[in-house]
Amino acid sequence: MDLSGPIIVAGALVGFAVGLTGMGGGALMTPIMVMVFGVNPTAAIGSDLAASVFMKPFGAFVHHRAGTVRLDLVRWLLPTAVPAAFGGVFLLRALGDGDALQQRVKYVVGATLVLAVAGMLVRMWLDRRRTASDTEDARVPVRPVATLLIGLVGGTIVGMTSVGSGSLIIVMLMLAHPRLKANHLVGTDLVQAIPVVAAAALGHLLVGDADLGLAGTLLIGAVPGVVLGAVVSSRVSGPAVRWALVVLLTGSALSMLQTPSAVLLPACLGMAALGVLGTVRGRRRAAPDPARAEGPRGERAAV
Repeated sequence: MDLSGPIIVAGALVGFAVGLTGMGGGALMTPIMVMVFGVNPTAAIGSDLAASVFMKPFGAFVHHRAGTVRLDLVRWLLPTAVPAAFGGVFLLRALGDGDALQQRVKYVVGATLVLAVAGMLVRMWLDRRRTASDTEDARVPVRPVATLLIGLVGGTIVGMTSVGSGSLIIVMLMLAHPRLKANHLVGTDLVQAIPVVAAAALGHLLVGDADLGLAGTLLIGAVPGVVLGAVVSSRVSGPAVRWALVVLLTGSALSMLQTPSAVLLPACLGMAALGVLGTVRGRRRAAPDPARAEGPRGERAAV
């Protein structure tokens, strides 16, 4: 059976989600290839990384043109992130071989997706705090030691799972540099991800995990999906979409960890309930306060 069509559609959907929310595609594409299309976990990771090498520059170019890239942060991330991403591939191979390796990789990816869910929740919480904050600063100084550690941890996770370049590293950067502007965080993360993902993809190519044909098929749908998602992002409720992705990633993570349905379904429903509550509260908070728009006698204040 030819799966090219469904894989192109999957790539388009993932690309759309990436353009819409700014999160990394590995958190979605790798579990989709494993659970929906039956691709071996190691091949799914390598192919997703190979596709990402060509996807990342699109967003990075836009941010570089807009001046929203902190190259000083990039320079402190790459010395540890690039070798860690390359080494993460061989650390993954140390888990074993054959069916045992594929099963262990599922567990590793599942655990990383749990971290990705936690990272998205933290990011939404920090974004909500930023909304009411006037302290964001594009020139906040770099914290070298913390940034090098972020590169080391993030690069290793990317090399092992393909997850993390857009869902974990950006959260760690937010925690280490809380006053950095949101658009500078996204731009910086996209630029540093290019050599990091390339190093990880090279490692997977060397060990024979990456399927370039599969990666090319993904790109056919993913590239226009990213562009469309970026265009639509200003017209759709960001929090609602992010919560939908949190629910999806929660289900994917628990499935990869072979969690029983009796636990998986309530967990997803619980996340969905939190998402509805959080989105409603966010809209109420963002709504204008009538009391502020009226004068002391109930008349509207002059503009």
